[in-house]
Amino acid sequence: MNSADEAPYLRVAVDVGGTFTDVFVQNERTGKSHVAKVPSTADPIDGVLAGVRAAGIDLDRVALFAHGTTVATNALITRNFPLAAMVTTAGFRDVIEIRRGTKQDLWDTYLDVAPPPIPRRHRLTVPERVDFSGKVLGALDEVEARRVAKVLRARKMTTVAVCFANSHANPVNELRMCEILREELPDAYITASSDVLPEIFEHERFSTTVANAVLAPKVSAYVNNLQDKLAGDGYHHDLLVLHSGGGVMTPATIERHGARLAASGIAAGAIATRHLAELCGFGNAIGLDMGGTSTDITLVADGEIRMTNQWFVEYGYPICFPSIEVLTIGAGGGSLAWIDEGGSLRNGPQSAGSVPGPAAYGNGGTVPTNTDANIVLGRLGSSLIDGGMSLDREAAATAIKAVVGDSLGMNVEDAAEAIVAVANANMADAVRLLSIRRGYDPRDFALVAFGGAGPLHGVDVARELSIPTVLVPPSPGVTSAFGCLLVDIQHDLSTMYLARADTARLEDVEEAFERLETEANKRLDAESVAPGDRAIERFVDMRYVGQWRSMSVPVGHPVRSIDDITAAFHNEHEREHSYRRDDAPVEIYRLAVRAVGAVQKPELTPAERVDTTWTPNPLGHRSVRYTGGREAVETPVFDRTHLPAGAELRGPAIIQQLDSTVVVPPDAAAVVDRWGTIVITV
Repeated sequence: MNSADEAPYLRVAVDVGGTFTDVFVQNERTGKSHVAKVPSTADPIDGVLAGVRAAGIDLDRVALFAHGTTVATNALITRNFPLAAMVTTAGFRDVIEIRRGTKQDLWDTYLDVAPPPIPRRHRLTVPERVDFSGKVLGALDEVEARRVAKVLRARKMTTVAVCFANSHANPVNELRMCEILREELPDAYITASSDVLPEIFEHERFSTTVANAVLAPKVSAYVNNLQDKLAGDGYHHDLLVLHSGGGVMTPATIERHGARLAASGIAAGAIATRHLAELCGFGNAIGLDMGGTSTDITLVADGEIRMTNQWFVEYGYPICFPSIEVLTIGAGGGSLAWIDEGGSLRNGPQSAGSVPGPAAYGNGGTVPTNTDANIVLGRLGSSLIDGGMSLDREAAATAIKAVVGDSLGMNVEDAAEAIVAVANANMADAVRLLSIRRGYDPRDFALVAFGGAGPLHGVDVARELSIPTVLVPPSPGVTSAFGCLLVDIQHDLSTMYLARADTARLEDVEEAFERLETEANKRLDAESVAPGDRAIERFVDMRYVGQWRSMSVPVGHPVRSIDDITAAFHNEHEREHSYRRDDAPVEIYRLAVRAVGAVQKPELTPAERVDTTWTPNPLGHRSVRYTGGREAVETPVFDRTHLPAGAELRGPAIIQQLDSTVVVPPDAAAVVDRWGTIVITV
């Protein structure tokens, strides 16, 4: 056992993005933190280990290692799946291909929905039948089930999704099918829909189960491999991996619920947005996480992050786990500028990635990117990552002239500004979708600009939306990594409970909650969460009889009154939809629990404000062209590490640091608060 002096004291978070791998390290003894940033690699594990080395981390001294990964997201985007099959009830083979019969673009008759992740030839059926109430109308035909299992074994299937009709009401046939498959395919992953999502609506349940089946082998292998390599280098605790619901999971549970990692990397930014905004006194915040490949938009209203119970990577194939609502668009530092067939300038969603990267990287890129445009405009200097990567302005200018300038009859600087303007417009439109479309006024929010490229564009996007304040975190390029340290172990479980509120039996509701809580505690046991660090929250999803969608109402433990829950539903419905119908019958739709295992959070130490006699001391000056300006402006360039708490700057100003560059345009003012956040008044 380690002595107190030898006990681990470092808390490490690593977030793998499309272009860079970010590392955030906090020393529990001193309260100080430092960061590192390395290029992402083809095998993400190599990038993680390279980041650990770049940050100078001794893994023997690490008490907690948290990780946000895009492995599952990228697998869904690229359809890099293992050989997978599906076994379902006879007559239900094509549910995931029929879907809901909708299209993402109603008016585009030529736009087809992508084919299902599992092709039809690998979707096999067996005779069995359970009705809506859970009554077994036909037992599983075990002879046929065994034949199907042998067929899948002959096809060398590595993962199988078992999706039976109405298995949410009674999983007996489905579970027996899983037993037979495990006997015949002992090395395959077997995923049951009644375990993954025990809810009504076949398509949503089947789709989520299929996603889990195709992702579980890949993400489980990745996480276990990373865990082993970290252990080999001295880390002796569980690897905590961020999931889409804003919590973390250990390798012990990822094998069963791999699809929960499908939005792992982007959830951390939302968590960090809320935390940093609250430190600065803002309950309403919009997160603008602009990295190398994409921009993730999140919204925090009254201190609460918006959640959704249904989202997708590919339209038509929902993943129905509770997830942080994030809107992702293809607008990053590496997003490509191009001219469409109509002669209009476009920006993204294609990206230069880390290889070849922007033209200025000198790795063979010839198509201009947002990074190239910012270099030509002077907003970026001659290097990135504290001098670790050189930037070639001439190569950036050549690419912009060849692709945009010559096509539109513009000089290089005008073309560069046009590229940035299109990127800003795309991001502003995305913010409108998540705010104005939801009934929120952006003017009531602060914009938290982070990611490697977010602080370059933050003020321009804020001006487009009349947002008065922009917050730039202390380490914007690794803010998502920092967010990984702010989350707890969390599991979300649910079960169907269809009954009218006026006829529901209180003891039945309580019994159903107890079953969910038993399963939740089993998962927390598997992750070695101490009883004193656990909290379980209960929710009842309700709706007016005849409605399609339900609303979630938090309830106490134990449930004491159905009438009180119904009254709370009326109030919540009125708050969100501005009307209520107290005389209308209410239906209970679903019961859910959220099981949380508390993880120690990093504590930031506020800094003392600088003496009022402090004056800014720039590193130098360079010519910078700002949005709307026809001429470049001589602009002071500052090193952020030399800006103490209380430091005030009036635009124009450029603030450089290891992981990002902050642009303070003319007619804007910035001050460094006691938490190290740059607060820009637009």
